[in-house]
Order: sequence, then structure tokens, then C-alpha cells
Amino acid sequence: MILPRTSQTGDDSSLFASIANDIASKGYSINPVALPHDLAYLLASHITTMPKSNFKRAGIGRAVSHKINDFVRTDAISWIGDDTEAGKAWLDWTTALQVFLNRRLFLGLFSFESHFAHYGEGDFYKKHKDAFVGEGNRILSVVVYLNQYWSKDDGGELVIYQNQQSTSAVINDHTISVTPGFGTIVVFLSEEFPHEVLAAKRDRFSIAGWFRLNSSIANNIDPPS
Repeated sequence: MILPRTSQTGDDSSLFASIANDIASKGYSINPVALPHDLAYLLASHITTMPKSNFKRAGIGRAVSHKINDFVRTDAISWIGDDTEAGKAWLDWTTALQVFLNRRLFLGLFSFESHFAHYGEGDFYKKHKDAFVGEGNRILSVVVYLNQYWSKDDGGELVIYQNQQSTSAVINDHTISVTPGFGTIVVFLSEEFPHEVLAAKRDRFSIAGWFRLNSSIANNIDPPS
């Protein structure tokens, strides 16, 4: 049964403050079982019942440089809009987070884009960055997991590399491993942390999203794409 969307203002404010403090102090925030339960169940019900045709093979790169590369990633995605109850509820929640972070951290977050992600058995996404310094406008990455009864034996961990250098060099002795359990929220600075998704042993569902700056040129707003 899907619970109705209810007000979580108090709980959200506490969670948002924890995320903001983590971002300010260390650049990332990991919050197990933190997404409001009604929203988590709504999103989980939606993603697990979506027609397979709604998901498309994920690629790498953007616009004309976009391409499918089975060596790098094998997941499938579906971009999220406000045309469904679940999509609207999710975007309302991320808008509230955006407003809070802008007020607390003065990040200038302008817009948000996100997609559902499905990793089948054996699917993965090798180490990468969501943005590179000076080359994009993704500022903050947000990941939410929608997998009930997930155990460490199921695999599919998110591995975050604590690379404090501005290069993309591999540093394997400073990593954080996140089990993709139900309702877990991960937020991190997009330019600072290389990360990867290890192969899962069963279907793995999540949302990946990015808060962006406005890279307008000649007064033309750069929308999410």
C-alpha cells in the first residue's frame, strides 16, 4: 500500500541541516534510511512498476558527444518530470532541499535534473566524475536508493573516492562504500569526488540527480538537458 504524501517539514529541516553541515565540512553527506518514508515508498512503487520501454540505455557524454559505452556503464535510465504523482513529489522535495542549501551555503543552485536508474544483475558504472572543474555546471550530486531488503551480499555498492586533488588520478586507499539500502540519501560535490557503482547481484533501483548553476550566454538560460 502506498501512503499519502504528508508534511515532513520538521524532519526535512533537520535532514537538510545535516546535509548542509556535511557538505560544508567534508564535501559529502551519507544519510541511511533518511528519505521521508511516504515519498520513498511512492517512488519505489513507481520505478518498479514502470514499463521497461520507459528505460533507455545510459550513455556517457552530453549532446553531440553522447554515446553508449558498455565498458564504462551498462545501466538504464528514465528522466524524471512532474507529469506523474511520484515525479512531482520528488521534484517538490528536491526544490525544498535546493532552497535550504542556497540559504544556508549560498551555493547559487539554479536548477535540478534527475533520472530513475535501473541496474540489472551484473550491471555497473565504472569510476567517473559527474563534473570537471571549469568544464560544466553540475555543482551538487544527489543519489537516493529505492531497494527494499537490500543486504551487503547483494552488491551494487556506491564507492566514493576521497580524492582531494583536482586531477582524476586513482586513489584506492581512501574510499567510502555505500550500501544502496532503502531510503538512503547521498549528496556530494560533483567536481570533487570520483565514484563508481559496483555490479549488483539483483535488480537495483535508484535516482541520480544534479543541482546546477545557470551557465547563461547572451542572456539565454542554459536549461537542464
